[in-house]
Amino acid sequence: MKKILIIRFSSIGDIVLTTPVVRCLKQQLGAEIHFLTKQSFQAVVAANPHIDRLYTIKKKVSEVLPQLKAEKYDYIIDLHKNLRTLLVKLQVPGKSYAFNKLNWEKWLMVRLKINRLPPTHIVDRYLATAAPLGITNDGQGLDYFIPKEEEVNLEENTKTQNPTSILQLRTAFKKHKAYIAFVIGAAHNTKRLPIDKMIALCRNINMPIVLLGGPDETEEGTQIARESGPHVINSCGQLKLNQSASLVRQAHKVISHDTGLMHIAAAFRKEIITIWGNTIPEFGMYPYLPQDEKGSLFEVKNLDCRPCSKIGYQTCPKGHFRCMRDLEDGAIVAAVTQSDNKVS
Repeated sequence: MKKILIIRFSSIGDIVLTTPVVRCLKQQLGAEIHFLTKQSFQAVVAANPHIDRLYTIKKKVSEVLPQLKAEKYDYIIDLHKNLRTLLVKLQVPGKSYAFNKLNWEKWLMVRLKINRLPPTHIVDRYLATAAPLGITNDGQGLDYFIPKEEEVNLEENTKTQNPTSILQLRTAFKKHKAYIAFVIGAAHNTKRLPIDKMIALCRNINMPIVLLGGPDETEEGTQIARESGPHVINSCGQLKLNQSASLVRQAHKVISHDTGLMHIAAAFRKEIITIWGNTIPEFGMYPYLPQDEKGSLFEVKNLDCRPCSKIGYQTCPKGHFRCMRDLEDGAIVAAVTQSDNKVS
């Protein structure tokens, strides 16, 4: 049995996107799979049955180097490719393969608007990194596994303590039997709709909506729910990651910016309405869904300042924020509500 170390330190979405590599190496080679990530992201893969051992670091790889050296890996699959992963590969024995981050191609697109990006999803580029070991894409998409104790049960009352938002959603679920999950957060503000546009969307969607986000989105989630109407429930800052993932899994549809829960939604084969601001799908990070799965993508094309970054900013560098401001609210609402008469 081959022993393989896979490295991806961050973030939520990027780690979820490595799961086809993990699964294919495990199932097609029968390999022993170890995974190295940051401690703050261990919940993303902790329940993955294809991972035999999980290593985590707080800040430095020196925290785990002695243990990694003792493992005697046959291969190291570097799906992050930074200074930390280089330190691992220099000191831990094993033949290594590194992911091509396309930094030059991204720079050309961002700075000069010259598109040399391959028409290939990042998942397929991850798989290509491990292809020399003899694996092929099994076509099964992404994986996400929620521990049983972190699943949110909306169909029956339980004795366990639940945040107010879960109690509200449970009541709404009993009446409507469906809801929309709206992921309002993103790592950078230029990847998120302005709050007034999020409120406008929520006001025009005639079914329960649960707002998902971390502690940083708590205040905005409260405002959106307050100004949108009683059908909007704010859970931002109230849930653990896997609880939010559970609500995504049970949602009728998911509205999301370019962020981690979007990829978790793809793992659950949800119908996803994705909203793109300063980043572009051509970077290869759009929802990785089988061809027969549905989804809608909204972006302002042919904007000469877009993409302004491969990651994002806190405010629009140009000041106008047209990549989000020019999106048509009505078209997004239509994508959410179409064919929904049976569940309204």
